[in-house]
Amino acid sequence: MSKQHSEHHNVSRIGWLRAAVLGANDGIVSTASLIVGVAAAAGSATEVLLAGTAGLVAGAMSMAAGEYVSVSSQADTEQADLAVERRELAEYPREELIELAATFTERGVSADVATEVAKQLTAHDALGAHAREELGITDLATAKPLLAAFASAVSFSIGAFPPLLIVLFSPFDQIGIYVSVATIFLLAILGALGAQAGGASLVRGAFRVMFWGGAAMGATAIVGKLFHVAVVG
Repeated sequence: MSKQHSEHHNVSRIGWLRAAVLGANDGIVSTASLIVGVAAAAGSATEVLLAGTAGLVAGAMSMAAGEYVSVSSQADTEQADLAVERRELAEYPREELIELAATFTERGVSADVATEVAKQLTAHDALGAHAREELGITDLATAKPLLAAFASAVSFSIGAFPPLLIVLFSPFDQIGIYVSVATIFLLAILGALGAQAGGASLVRGAFRVMFWGGAAMGATAIVGKLFHVAVVG
């Protein structure tokens, strides 16, 4: 009795995973950096919280809009290419069949087998076959603007919330320290989770987001200090 074999590949999650990880990472880093910068400029606790909240709202909307526009452009390109392919299939079916068969022979399939496969795929779904083999458009890679925008906005908001929460429970004169330490810790977890979901190295995934997150907070802290010195002076 044969046992059914099933496989699960990480690439199936690459679309939403990219948007979610990018959004959460930006939410944590940008909000924490903004809070650290304002706190370094000796703003009041209310000003720090207000700046962080404004950063959350603006950042979530910006991420959603940017992701939607970017992925929509990709979707428009895909649809334009499919329209061209659809027209060519209608006008030059023989040439397109030869072209499809050639994609298989280039990968080592014999000419006879490649031609037979091309004929069967064309009979089943000609446009789908050419989209996959010639244009590289698959169900996994197809652009989904609304899904990408929603994932980015939600993940950004989720990422931005912890730094704001830490502000509420931190002594005012140590807000920068509390937020920085907590953010580095959260970035390490996020980087490791993203790496695990993508099948990559946990240590490498954690380190790269920690490094750039720390650099961003350090830069805004310096700006905040300089701004405070300039105002006081």
